[in-house]
Amino acid sequence: MKVKLKKLEEQVIVLTGASSGIGLTTARMAARRGVRLVLSARNGEALSRVADEVNAAGGEAVYVAADITRLEEVRRIAEAAVGRFGGFDTWVNDPAVSIYGRVLEVPLEDHRRLFEVNYWGLVHGTMVAVEHLRRRGGALIQIGSALSDRAIPLQGTYCASKHAVKGFTDALRMELEDEGAPISVTRIKPSSIDTPYRQHARNHMDVEPLNPPPVYAPETVAEAILHCAEHPVRDVFVGAGGKFLSVAGERAPRLTDRAMEAVIFDLQRSDRPRPADRKDSLYAPSDDGEERGGYPGYVAESSLYTKASLRPWLAGAAVVGAGRVVPARQRRRRPRATQVPA
Repeated sequence: MKVKLKKLEEQVIVLTGASSGIGLTTARMAARRGVRLVLSARNGEALSRVADEVNAAGGEAVYVAADITRLEEVRRIAEAAVGRFGGFDTWVNDPAVSIYGRVLEVPLEDHRRLFEVNYWGLVHGTMVAVEHLRRRGGALIQIGSALSDRAIPLQGTYCASKHAVKGFTDALRMELEDEGAPISVTRIKPSSIDTPYRQHARNHMDVEPLNPPPVYAPETVAEAILHCAEHPVRDVFVGAGGKFLSVAGERAPRLTDRAMEAVIFDLQRSDRPRPADRKDSLYAPSDDGEERGGYPGYVAESSLYTKASLRPWLAGAAVVGAGRVVPARQRRRRPRATQVPA
């Protein structure tokens, strides 16, 4: 069955993880494009501020404070969407948290809790979303990671959870297509993004963590999410850095191991000691309400690679344009090249 998705201005979108980072950026961008929103996260105070901001600007948003590790709370999100808007057209599974530290030095309970959030939370969201979208049709968007294709050291548990998301999502897509369900299933794979990701992560290192470069703005992911809400897309990398990492790991895995062992440990360690009273979001919400994480290096505000992958005609136009420019330049230069010195 060919899936047909509505224009954004006709949609109701459920955004989980909407209190900070990618989720918050997407909520604001979607509201500006006329989307009606159902916002969810654990931090009800932060969600209330976002919903008030959207409604004050002329948009429509409701919020539900919910813990995605509890299926009954996830069901309340869908119930709120039905009660306020009659249903929803796109569901975005965004919440995730990381752990920094060598995998054998991370306590077992932290490993398990991370999977409760990153994997089981996404499974809960998927079950609730698909139950509704089977009847109505629409898009299910899973926020994975470039690290679901290629693991890196010091975030092994996070990588493992995103590998699990990949397997679950790929199997789900095939099963829904087999039954003819009118649902587009997309997995978005961000590279390093400048969000409060590292501040929210549990940290077992002796110093504060850093994002390994290249680092992209959260708007790059929000744009991809909203594109996939309107257009059925299977997978999309956000940022050429993530795509390069995936290809390198697939085609030259041992060489990639060696390269990472040489540089990736240091790239994830800052020179700031870990505070003794450091908070994180693994077991409970921490400070929310920020889109950016204050990455100290260069942040790419857009990704030409991602734009071209979502709109292939752009890449074709660039090739055609280059093909026209080069001969023109060659024609202009040819007379000079044939001149004979006096």
